[in-house]
Amino acid sequence: MSTHYETRYASSPKAVKQYDTTQLRDEFLIEQPMKSGEINLVYTHYDRYIAGGAVPTQPLKLESIDPLKAEYFLERREMGIINVGAAGKVVVDGESFSLAHKDALYIGKGAKEVVFHSENASDPAKFYINSAPAHQAYPTQKTSLAEANKIELGSLETANHRTVSQMIIGGIITTCQLQMGMTELKKGSVWNTMPAHVHDRRMEVYFYLDLPEDQAVCHFMGQPQETRHIWMHNHQAVISPPWSIHSGSGTSNYTFIWGMAGENLDYNDMDVAKITDLK
Repeated sequence: MSTHYETRYASSPKAVKQYDTTQLRDEFLIEQPMKSGEINLVYTHYDRYIAGGAVPTQPLKLESIDPLKAEYFLERREMGIINVGAAGKVVVDGESFSLAHKDALYIGKGAKEVVFHSENASDPAKFYINSAPAHQAYPTQKTSLAEANKIELGSLETANHRTVSQMIIGGIITTCQLQMGMTELKKGSVWNTMPAHVHDRRMEVYFYLDLPEDQAVCHFMGQPQETRHIWMHNHQAVISPPWSIHSGSGTSNYTFIWGMAGENLDYNDMDVAKITDLK
């Protein structure tokens, strides 16, 4: 069996105040989503979201996992995929979708067979996967990075000049609740998502990439007046509860993929926390 998973349960902000470094990482950090020749997933009870990766050194078929109690993985779910490795393809019920580096694919509810392939097994594709429950079937659709809706934010003066690429989001791809995109920080900028915010109507997962091997990102989480941090490296992900900020600062510039699901599909639905109010 090539599909592996673990389950994470929801934690209250009161409990998280007491967590030490190890417990904080155990609860929220997805340390190794990309393992050669495997599909590795984390099923979180925050909005029943699933995040993980597939690295096909041979074709990898997505199998249902026990928490879903489903005949096939997408029986009641939708999925977003962004390729963060070399060229590959995803075959959905016999239809092939080629994904270059940083291309995205949305797969709608009801797709019965999903198989991941690399063009070159010695330089494999690395498919970052997000999935959320779905109430309706929408068409499977690809979005390249060039086709994404791009938003310029921040400035070099505040070390957060960045380009947000909205890829799986209303106006580009119709989904039930899943949204995904990519934020790339410019050279000389290190801060993401400042001012920080929370959105109690949905949860989020961040996946960091384009980070040099000898560099790191300090990811900040927690309530605005009770923040915590997790040091992260390339191709690691972190779960962000609805009550938590999700922000970070790197020792170099980097890129991150954001994925979210919940009650509200409005991208700008957020409760901003002033920088001077963070503690």
